[in-house]
Amino acid sequence: MIKNDLLLRALKGEVVERPPVWMMRQAGRYLPEFIEIRKKYDFFTRCQTPELASEITVQPIRRYGMDAAILFSDILVIPQAMNIEVLMKPDFGPLVPNPIRSAKELKEVIVPDVNESLNYVFDAIKMTKEILNNDIPLIGFAGSPWTILCYVVQGQGSKTFDKAKEFCFKNPILAHELLSKITATTIAYLKQKVIAGVDVLQIFDSWGGASFTK
Repeated sequence: MIKNDLLLRALKGEVVERPPVWMMRQAGRYLPEFIEIRKKYDFFTRCQTPELASEITVQPIRRYGMDAAILFSDILVIPQAMNIEVLMKPDFGPLVPNPIRSAKELKEVIVPDVNESLNYVFDAIKMTKEILNNDIPLIGFAGSPWTILCYVVQGQGSKTFDKAKEFCFKNPILAHELLSKITATTIAYLKQKVIAGVDVLQIFDSWGGASFTK
């Protein structure tokens, strides 16, 4: 049993004594102990090393004792697992060097066995749960299929995602196939996160509000 189940009760729609508090920015990126880790390891090394991801996850909990922890990871580990190269460039953000914009490129995109390609996430969950010792819930997350499509077609962040929208309008069949592959991978990933031990799942639809007009 989770000792502090305030978030879980709130999510069930129960009346709670106060709003649950947790830190959306995953790990408190301003914390000095986080900055020390960041100096030594690049972003995806932090995500892909269970010991580092687990440590970063619990750092703000040690300091502030929030009502939940959220696993240190990134929504773009999913396209990486799908055979799409994703880089995280300092002072720039995510970069997909070879965006998916044709049938040839889409053919190389796979629906992976998440237990193989994303096992490091599940290991990080298990390590984090052990550290948390049932004190508070652990949140796992993924990006929505549309948000992931925006990144892998556009190739980088954007205010308009014009290339992603153009791809959908001009190649609706390819867009549907890409979304289907992302969706299948995401479902398998989230299911396995539950098996690994997360108590809550969150979907980040970062670009869901993008205007979808020609």
